[in-house]
Amino acid sequence: MNRHLGSSPPFGCSPTWQQLQDTLDEFGEKWVLNPGDGAFYGPKIDIQIMDALRRPHQCATIQLDFQLPQRFNLTFMTGEGDERRRPVIIHRAILGSVERMIAILTENYGGKWPFWLSPRQAMVVPVAPKYDTYAEQVRQQLHSSGFCSDSDLDHGDTLNKKVRNAQLAQYNFILVVGQKEVENKTANVRTRDNVVHGEHDIPTIIDKFKGLAQAKLLDAESQF
Repeated sequence: MNRHLGSSPPFGCSPTWQQLQDTLDEFGEKWVLNPGDGAFYGPKIDIQIMDALRRPHQCATIQLDFQLPQRFNLTFMTGEGDERRRPVIIHRAILGSVERMIAILTENYGGKWPFWLSPRQAMVVPVAPKYDTYAEQVRQQLHSSGFCSDSDLDHGDTLNKKVRNAQLAQYNFILVVGQKEVENKTANVRTRDNVVHGEHDIPTIIDKFKGLAQAKLLDAESQF
């Protein structure tokens, strides 16, 4: 990740400009000065991230706007008597272009999204049609807890085929349910990389999912 500070000619020597540089220094991360790269209304901070081929792309940007406060004659009370000062408007784009950010992330992860970002977090697979109702109940519990989950109720596929389909579709976790799981109100958990974590009750699975999502781990499947 690269950080660039683009300057604008009218503001290159102003106190605000120096304050901006001092703030970046205090942040503690390396940054590079790009003279003249700022907008006509003020300097800006650009955040560049690398794609899978190590090519830089600008995504996030923070821009200081000195022009609009002047044009609209904006002021604010400082709290020190009747003193008024001119504010600075901050234009902030956290992702920049959403489409560009999604494209970079998709390419970077190769379709294997980390659990906290994944649109396919869990697939519930019944071992036989008579367990479809329970599989759907488990899926609904996961969905109600905020997780992207599906259930494979296709009667034309075998259990192994359903598990394989879920792995190829890059579901982070596959929850298999059968007679034992129905009786115990549990699910047998495995991952898209075919790591088997065994039988767990549904509240425990949900709690673990919440912890993994909050931690934003890249290897959530192995940390279950």
